[in-house]
Amino acid sequence: MKTSIYNQHQEHSEWMNKLAFYKDEIPVMQKRIEEISSKNTGKDVAIKIEHFQNQLLIKANTISSLVHHIQRDEKVLQADIASNPTAVDHRKAEDHTEERNMVESFETEFNALRKDLNVFLSEWM
Repeated sequence: MKTSIYNQHQEHSEWMNKLAFYKDEIPVMQKRIEEISSKNTGKDVAIKIEHFQNQLLIKANTISSLVHHIQRDEKVLQADIASNPTAVDHRKAEDHTEERNMVESFETEFNALRKDLNVFLSEWM
């Protein structure tokens, strides 16, 4: 499927904003985990805390990977425009379905993690 270069650029910008938001959420979530950790030293709590800390590290790495991937795609678009700027608003490019699926999947997983963390926090605060 083909889409306009401008649509792809707009989608890249939207994804980068979303990923920046999630990246900003991670330290907030970590701080809340640390609050629980400082008040509760039981083994059951420690296991859950470690699980959430590991998940946040994984999510941070995934964000970095997605940002790198999107930036690479954006550079390809910019190079295409620079090499042939004629009628760029009418030209089509291959839709980036894989990237869209990756971002959507990440969002779903991150929101599920946030929900699980909030349930955990409500139990131990």
